[in-house]
Amino acid sequence: MAVSGRFVLLALLGLVPVLLVPGWQSATVTVLLLAAAAFLDLALAARPQDLSVHRADPGNVPLGGSAESVLTVANAGRRTLHAVVRDAWQPSAGAREPVQRLLVPAGEHRRMRVALRPTRRGELAAAHVTVRSFGPLGLAARQRTLPCPGSLRVLPPFRSRRHLPSKLRQLRELDGKAAVQIRGAGTEFDSLRDYVRGDDVRSIDWRATARRSAVVVRTWRPERDRRVVILLDTSRTAAARIADEPRLDTGIEAALLLAVLAERGGDRVDFLAYDRRLRARAGSAEKGSLLNRLVQAMVPLEAELIELDWPGIPAQVGAVSSHRSLVVLLTALDGGAPEEGLLPMAARLAREHVVVVASVRDPALGRMQQDRSSAAAVFRAAAAEHALLEREAVSAQLRRAGVEVVDAEPQQLPPALADAYIRLKAAGRL
Repeated sequence: MAVSGRFVLLALLGLVPVLLVPGWQSATVTVLLLAAAAFLDLALAARPQDLSVHRADPGNVPLGGSAESVLTVANAGRRTLHAVVRDAWQPSAGAREPVQRLLVPAGEHRRMRVALRPTRRGELAAAHVTVRSFGPLGLAARQRTLPCPGSLRVLPPFRSRRHLPSKLRQLRELDGKAAVQIRGAGTEFDSLRDYVRGDDVRSIDWRATARRSAVVVRTWRPERDRRVVILLDTSRTAAARIADEPRLDTGIEAALLLAVLAERGGDRVDFLAYDRRLRARAGSAEKGSLLNRLVQAMVPLEAELIELDWPGIPAQVGAVSSHRSLVVLLTALDGGAPEEGLLPMAARLAREHVVVVASVRDPALGRMQQDRSSAAAVFRAAAAEHALLEREAVSAQLRRAGVEVVDAEPQQLPPALADAYIRLKAAGRL
C-alpha cells in the first residue's frame, strides 16, 4: 500500500483535536478514523490485477532522431482506474514524461504516449510498466509492476552522408575522363581510337588495325565489379572516446560512406565487424538495400574489452573473397604493440590484396602540442608530440610494406577514406 500526500495532510489535521483536547482517547480516535478512511479508500481502488498493458514498439530511429512509445492500458475491472503509470525505459532512451497520470473507466482502455529521444546507438529496452492505482479519495494506492517488454533500435546517424554527392561526382568524372593508358591490373577495355605518339605499343589492336588500314589502340578504364572488404575493429581500442564519440562510432561512419560509395561505383562490398570472433557481416551480394542491411548489422555493435586477434584477420578476409580485393581495416594505430600485431598482419595481407589502414586521430593531441602556456602544458605538449611521432612511425612502416594509410580526425576520416578509394580507382590499382 502506498500512502499519498493527502493522507499525510489529513493526519496532521487529525492531530488538532489531540492538541486542543487533553487525553489519549482523542488521539486514538483520530488515528483509527484516518486508518479506516485509508483502508476504505484502498478497498475502492481499482485492482492492478484487472489491468492489461500492451505496447506498440517505436521500431527504428536514427541517433539524434525521435520516436514514440505508445502504451494501451485496458481496465477489465468493475472500478474506475485512477493511476500513475511509469514506463520504465533505460536512461539512454531519453524518455520525456515517462510518469503520467491516467484515468481509465471500467471496461475501457486509454493510451499513454511517451516521447523518446535516444542519446546512444544500440538496442534499447523497456522491461516493464509500473501502475499505482489510487482510491477515490487519493489517500492510499495499490501498486504493481506489469511485464511489458519493448525495444527501440537506434541506428547509426550516418552524418557523413552529406559527403556522398560530391564523392559520387568525382567517381562519375573519373569514368568520363580520357582512358587510362596502362594495361595493368585494375583496368577494363573501354573503346578503340587512333594511335598517337606516346601510346604503349602493347595496347595496339592488330585486328582492328588490319581492318582500318590505320594503327588503332585499345583504351582502358578503371575496372568495375571489384571486391571491397571493410573490416571494422571492435576490440578494446574501439571503446576509446575521441572528440566525445567512441572510436567505434567514427569507424561506423567511415565504413558507411565508403560502402555506399563503392556500391554505387559498381563494386561489390562486404562489411565485417571482428575482434576475436565475427560480430556482424553484411554485403551487397544480398537482395535489398545495402545501406539498410549495413545499419541494421551495425546497431548492436559494442566495443569488446578484449584484444584483437590479428592473425585471424587474413582468414576472415579469405572467407569473403579469394580474389584480389581492396581490404580496408578500420582500427587504431596507437593500440598495443603494432610491431607484433598490425604490421605483420598488414604486410601479409598486402601481398595478396590492396590494403588500406584507416585510423581516427584525437584532435586533442594537436591542441596539446601547440600549448606552451605553463610548465604543465609544456609536459603535455611533449607527450602529445611523442604520441604523434609514434603514429607517424607506424604509418611509415605500413607504407613501406605497401599499405595505404589514412590517419585523420573524426570529422575528416570518412571523406578522407572515400578520397583514398577514389585515388586507387583512378590509378587503376583496384
